[in-house]
Order: sequence, then structure tokens, then C-alpha cells
Amino acid sequence: MDENLERLHQELREGTYQPRAVRRLEIPKRGAPGKTRPLGIPSVYDRLCQQALVNRLVPIFERVFDPSSFGYRKGRKTADALTKIWREVESGNEWIVDADLKDFFGSVDHEKLLTLVGKQIADSRVLKLIQQMLKAGYEGRGQKCATPTGTPQGGVVSPLMSNILLTPFDKEMRRQGYQLTRWADDWVVTCRTRAEAKYALARAAKILKQLGVELNQAKTRIVHVAHGFEFLGFKIQRGKGNFRLNRDRIKSKLNRHGLYAIPAQKSVDRFKDQIRALTQRKIPLRMREMIETINPIVRGWGNYYCRSNVRKRFNQLDRWIIQRLWSHRAKRWRNACWKEYPTRRLRTEFKLVSLVSLIPSLQIAKARS
Repeated sequence: MDENLERLHQELREGTYQPRAVRRLEIPKRGAPGKTRPLGIPSVYDRLCQQALVNRLVPIFERVFDPSSFGYRKGRKTADALTKIWREVESGNEWIVDADLKDFFGSVDHEKLLTLVGKQIADSRVLKLIQQMLKAGYEGRGQKCATPTGTPQGGVVSPLMSNILLTPFDKEMRRQGYQLTRWADDWVVTCRTRAEAKYALARAAKILKQLGVELNQAKTRIVHVAHGFEFLGFKIQRGKGNFRLNRDRIKSKLNRHGLYAIPAQKSVDRFKDQIRALTQRKIPLRMREMIETINPIVRGWGNYYCRSNVRKRFNQLDRWIIQRLWSHRAKRWRNACWKEYPTRRLRTEFKLVSLVSLIPSLQIAKARS
């Protein structure tokens, strides 16, 4: 490691560093069976160089980035973006422009991107280094190909480059008075009328075209909150009935308009697919080992969605997970494994994580009791 670090330092000082072509893999595309998207994996040597570059550039560009951008930024979470949208809808902006960008990471215009970087960075060595990373190419199926456009999705520097390119879009949309919330290439604009939403979408398309980016027409739509829209794995919609809320939520008036947020069905399906893959009957693990394997996934997924309206969904999934464990143990779905491994034993002795137990309001109620 020390030898490689010293070699990297020397190459950067002398200007002889040349990034290698990234390794391209085609991975399944979420929500599109049979389709794939390219993932570019840099070498460890190049990843280290990219991370060092990002560490120096982030403090400079954080002062430039717009408040409407939340993705890949330190101290900004998906919960912050969702809270912003929630408050805007409650204030009367009930028409939503739900948009997505077409092949964003694969279509980034290098010249436009380097021009934007050059407005903040004057060091020609840094600009040359970024250009080399963008032009490094990729290797796939034994062939090396050039990359005239795009930045590899999977590279350390790519998220920062995407935010730099889209910052003019963020600023111009907000300058024109639109309520924009963006996370990487997914963004929404909340509007008061359908006409305003149509005009906002048209203006956004023009601004993005100037940056060399296109809208994904198949995933872009204008919708009223009564019909619901999806963002960052959540479905946000207005419900017909009143929701039972704890006293803190009622005081903060979080649900004056019957809004609710639940995990999007695609996210639920992906979670269940993960659990299915880990609890296949052919996997030779004992019950304790199996639970230790799935617990991090259950806990991670549950903590992401635990503050939404999920009590019913979490209860269903908890029962389904236990059925999967029984099925794995008995090698069939209909079985009497519940006698040997009742739910109480799985929770106490084997420490199986319960999704319902992760809901904060229930944790508070349990602590008070």
C-alpha cells in the first residue's frame, strides 16, 4: 500500500498519472424486468485518486450548490427532501411534476461539465485530471471502448459531477419561482394548478436541453396529490380517511390534509426478493445463522421507512418473513415448524428483528409503559 501511494503521489506531481478504463458491468434495472443498466467500476488505484479529488472539490462546490439539491451531499438526507415536499403540498401546492432524466450518467456533456467546473477551479492540473477521468473509457466483454460522453455510474467522482452539471438547472428553476426538489437525476416540482405544472415542465425541458440533458418522457408526468406520486422509494398521496396519529404529530399538524407516505410497491418487491434469495430452501444454514444473515437487511429497510404510515405493511411483512424462515427449515411452505420455532422464540432467543418494533412512535409508547 505504501509503495502504491508513493507512486500515485509521484505520478500526480509529475503529471504522468493516467487513469485506467473502468470495468463495465450490466446490472438488472430496477422495475424493468429483462433490462439492464451499465455500471462502471474503477480500479482501486483510480478510486483512491478520485476520492482525494472529491475531498478537495466538495468544500468548494458546496458553497455553490442550490438548497433544492439533496442527493450525495453531506448532512442532507432523503428525509429532508421528503419533508420539504410534504410542507409544500400542505401549503397548497397539490399538482406535482414528477420527472426523471434520460440516461443521465451516460449522456453528460464533457465540454459543458468542464466549463462549469472551470468557473470555480482555476488550476489547469485539476481540470486536466477530471478530463482524463471522463475520457478514460471502459472495458467490457474483452474490448476497450471510448467514452465521448457520460460519467461512469459507480465512479467515486460521478455524483459530484452530476450535481455540478445540474446546479444551473436548480438555480434557474428557483429563480423563476418554482418549488424544486432534486435528488440526483430524480426531481419534482410542486405547483398550485395544473397549468402552472405544465409550464414548469416546459421550462425545465428547455433549461435541461441547454445543459445537454433530456427528460425521460416515459417516467415524467404531471399528477395531482390525490392520485399519488413516488419519490425516493416512497409513495405520497392524500388519503380519504383520517389517520390515527400520536399526540406529538397532532400538535405539529403534520397531517392536516390527510396526506400519507408509504413504501412504494417496487421497494417492497425488491425487499421481498432480497429475503427470498437469502432464505432459499437449498441454502445450508441453521436458523440462527439464517437470522443473522437477514437481520441487517430487515433493520436497514425498516429504519428507512419506519417514520411513514407502515404499521399495517410492517405487520404483514413480519409474518411473511417468519413464514419464509419456517419454510426454509422444513423445506416446504405448509409445515408445522411453528411448533419448534414459535414467533416468540425467534424474537427472543434468535434475536430476529421485528419491523414493527422499529417504528419510533411504538418505541416511545413502549418506553412510557
